[in-house]
Amino acid sequence: MPGFISWVSGLFAKKPPVQTMQETRLFNHPASEPSASEDSSAKAPPRLEAHLFCWLLDVQPAQLKKTASSADKVLAELERRLQTNALEELPRKPGTLPMLMRALSAETTDRKHVTDIILSDPSLTDQLLQVANSPQFKPGDYLIESVDQAVFVLGLNGIRNVITAAVMRPMMAARNSSEALFAQRAWRWGLTCARSAEMIARIHNDDTSAHFMVGLLPSLAYITIRREVAAICRAQNIENEPEPALFRLALAQHQWATCQLLANIWALPPKYHAWLLSAERPAPKQENWPLLDGLLVGTREVLRHARQRNLAEEDLLKLVHISPQQLDQVRAAVLTMLKDGKTDQ
Repeated sequence: MPGFISWVSGLFAKKPPVQTMQETRLFNHPASEPSASEDSSAKAPPRLEAHLFCWLLDVQPAQLKKTASSADKVLAELERRLQTNALEELPRKPGTLPMLMRALSAETTDRKHVTDIILSDPSLTDQLLQVANSPQFKPGDYLIESVDQAVFVLGLNGIRNVITAAVMRPMMAARNSSEALFAQRAWRWGLTCARSAEMIARIHNDDTSAHFMVGLLPSLAYITIRREVAAICRAQNIENEPEPALFRLALAQHQWATCQLLANIWALPPKYHAWLLSAERPAPKQENWPLLDGLLVGTREVLRHARQRNLAEEDLLKLVHISPQQLDQVRAAVLTMLKDGKTDQ
């Protein structure tokens, strides 16, 4: 932990004061064409992120540009808490997660062993059955009634993603009416990005289940940051609901550091940290793209399905590292998941 916290602190130490702190884009794309114009695909990711914030926060673009009167104090306290590992709203590591990760990654693991681990945690058992029967995962029209049936029907590969979603879902459930729509949309966005990253990882012959999990981390980071900002406002006796512009600043400035912190406190393998870092700071010649491409495709499709402003087709094709035919396959699977899921409010 000290080493990681020092790394995070070092990042913050090199940044300017809160008032002018540089935002860390969710979608970064290395400029591979020196002659790219101002209106080229290099400008597309920031626009996509702005559209995502508008949808998640349910506001018009002008509302995100307003200056919140309390922004400096709140953001300074949020930065301090991140530096000192003092976030009040940081989700705790689920007790069965390390054991499940070891079991699911072992080549000799059998179905009974995985079932026994899940059944040892009653809350996880309930969540798993709910998720397994949700439109995003249900393999057919019949009801999955037991953990053993879920493992049998979905297989060890399929059950990995259901377990990941079951572990994270309670952490992202709305706690009150003020965050209900944000939490609902963040969960929907997270699942879409995770499924996109999983499918793109399969195209690249990479670890599909691990990319599904890491694809969910940004959405969990978003709900964590939103809750932390609200908690800071209460502690500072700010009576009104935090303004959307304040939430946007907090998300844009601290999204990647929060993802890394989540991966660290959950003791996820080093490759998760590497994937997060390569998505935050991609290099033109790097080889690992599933997470960044999954975020791009997932965000674009969830916004398109919600009839929101998003990324032009030609810009998306310039940015992702898969062929148009492969993109169509990913999009078709994601669209089926979105159509089968509940309609956004």
